[in-house]
Amino acid sequence: MSARKEALAVLAACRARGAWADASLHARLRGLSPADAGLCSRIVYGVLQNETLLDFYLSGFCSQKLDHLQPPLADILRIGAYQILFLDRVPDSAAVHTSVELAKGAGRGTAAGLVNAVLRRLCREKETLPAIPDRDEVRYLSIRYSHPKWLVKRLLALLGREGAEAFLVSSNAQPLAAAQVNVGCCTVESAAEALEKEGVQAERHPWLPDCLLLQGTGDLERLSAFQQGMIYIQDPAARLAVLASGPKPGDRVLDVCAAPGGKSFAAAIAMGDQGDILSCDIHENKLKRVREGAARLGLTSIRTEAADGRVFREEWREAFDQVLVDAPCSGLGILRKKPDIRRKRADDLFTLPVIQSALLENAARYVRPGGTLLYSTCTILPEENEGVTDAFLGTHLEFSREPFTLPGPVGVVEGQMVFWPHIHGTDGFYICRMTRRL
Repeated sequence: MSARKEALAVLAACRARGAWADASLHARLRGLSPADAGLCSRIVYGVLQNETLLDFYLSGFCSQKLDHLQPPLADILRIGAYQILFLDRVPDSAAVHTSVELAKGAGRGTAAGLVNAVLRRLCREKETLPAIPDRDEVRYLSIRYSHPKWLVKRLLALLGREGAEAFLVSSNAQPLAAAQVNVGCCTVESAAEALEKEGVQAERHPWLPDCLLLQGTGDLERLSAFQQGMIYIQDPAARLAVLASGPKPGDRVLDVCAAPGGKSFAAAIAMGDQGDILSCDIHENKLKRVREGAARLGLTSIRTEAADGRVFREEWREAFDQVLVDAPCSGLGILRKKPDIRRKRADDLFTLPVIQSALLENAARYVRPGGTLLYSTCTILPEENEGVTDAFLGTHLEFSREPFTLPGPVGVVEGQMVFWPHIHGTDGFYICRMTRRL
């Protein structure tokens, strides 16, 4: 019951306070057993990933509209329905009973009968659920995969029906955690062995060196391999951005939007911890995580400084061999990890290219002649990616896109690339490497 109670609390925080599910989950999983922590996470992400579909089915069994129900009854119904429709290992009777108890525990005893009736009927009729109307392609895909209509329209325009649907499927998947090995202190084999001793399944990434894919982790920060600095968590796409930039021992590197520090860590390891990495963020409290991570990994080449990436610093002019700009973005490439991003509206994204362009314009002034400027985002929208870099290169003739080579099936890239979850098995991600000639 505690797993479901905590899941309801996380969902309530997301609705009432706009909290991010991953941060809220992190705070609540610590008191749960590994099994309960896994179930709690699965329910939270499952409800958020399938909310529109769950509401479509529940609306057929509930006389009231779900958004008219008093909180948290709608989420209690969704929690029960998700278990009934998606979790084979949870008996239907347990899903119904625990949902009724959640209603009672939330002080909604009079609504417990409604929860019981709706979920019992769903159990009886789950094999003959109504078909989703498919006459309207956008509406069908929006309901079937629980993504906003505006995003479905964009995906159809970018990828066509087959590609759009593949992307939507991948956004509702449960990705394995990717651990990058700190090869400065251990080998991939010793890191995998340490993880497996703690009951974590660790397999080598099929084509990214020094990367392990993990299953059965529970709270990653509790693992000895994590605490001892053998690994750090970073999606392969973010690591590929650093590989594309190509930092070398002795380089001076500026990481403009560094928090929580993954790219700075990857750069330091690639440089053998020899050189100088300045990790910046506009929020000092976020830099604490960078410092803590660097200390845990034993990386001494990283220092931090609070700075607004849009405000020019004269002392940094042409001072860096490598400048990394991992710009704030819509985050649409990480929907499988942050399903609550799909609550964003199209209007929320209009100002992002302005901010991204300002960051890139300012950061370019810090690159020495012959140095590298790396722009990246975790989104798949052209206006935040090649639209930004095209506009920049059109007015900065001293910069040009520079080919780079990445491992595995990626190979040679002609200056820029979009990674797709359903194609590459990574986050949706954009990388553009530019070199300053003058």
